[in-house]
Order: sequence, then C-alpha cells, then structure tokens
Amino acid sequence: MTISMYQASAPRFAAMLRNLDAILAKAQAHAAAKKIDPAVLMGARLFPDMLPFAKQVQIATDHAKGAVARLAGAEVPRYEDTEQSFDELRSRLARTIGFVESFSPGQIDGSEDRAIALRVGGQDLSFTGQPYLLGFAIPNFYFHLVTAYNILRHNGVEIGKGDYLGSP
Repeated sequence: MTISMYQASAPRFAAMLRNLDAILAKAQAHAAAKKIDPAVLMGARLFPDMLPFAKQVQIATDHAKGAVARLAGAEVPRYEDTEQSFDELRSRLARTIGFVESFSPGQIDGSEDRAIALRVGGQDLSFTGQPYLLGFAIPNFYFHLVTAYNILRHNGVEIGKGDYLGSP
C-alpha cells in the first residue's frame, strides 16, 4: 500500500493544527486561572536565541499553508504575523485549517515531481514535491509546532503528549 502526497500533507497538517488550537485553549485558560498576563506567554522562549511562542505558531501555520499550496501549484496566502493574543493566534489557526482543507486529493496527488522554489532566510531553495514535503515542509512544521508546545509546557501549562497527539 502506498501513501499519497495528499494523505501525507493536508489531513496531517489540519489534524495537528487542531491539536495546537486545543493546546492554545488550555494555555489561555491557564493564564486566566493563574492571573498570568497572556503577553508573557506570547513572548516566552525556551532559550534567548530562539523565537518566541507566538512566532513558533505563526511559522507552523506558514509551513502548513505553504506546503499544500506549493504542492497544488496554488498561490501561498500571506499573513501579516501581527497576532499578539491567544484569540488572534487561534483565529490564524482556524484560517489556516480552512485553507489547508480547501484542497482536494486531486489537487495535491501527483505532485511528487512538481518543481518547487522558495526563498528562506535570503536563500533560494529548489526542490521537487516529494523531497520538499518529506524533507523540508513536514520537518519544519513539526519543529515549530513542538517548540510552541514545549514553550507552553515549560511555562507550566498542564498539557501532555495526549494533547500534542490528539485523538487517533
């Protein structure tokens, strides 16, 4: 049995973004219950040279929406990265989930050899579809997603592996 490019991308991104949304809801409730200024969590980092929590969520959504759009040969929507609250981040997650789920298998399947070019950190990168998805988009998505999770966990939000993985 084989797994399609669609199965490896859109449904997985959407499911994990939903899990992240549920984690953000718990973080929001935690901040309210403990009387923590949400801005403290928005700017929290695991180490001074790492990006803050809000940026980790933004980048995770960028990789999800970018991956499905590039694989489908569609334009990647631009978000302004202005979110400063849990509600704003959760709205971004909902918008990204809607975008990711707007693609059908027929739009993404068969994209294994599609030429994909992007600019990251001032560097031009070129891939074909499958190496892009498996070696760049998915690893980067999960890196930023788990870093956001870890920042919240490190700051006392009561979340665990089940929250990260969600329902099977």
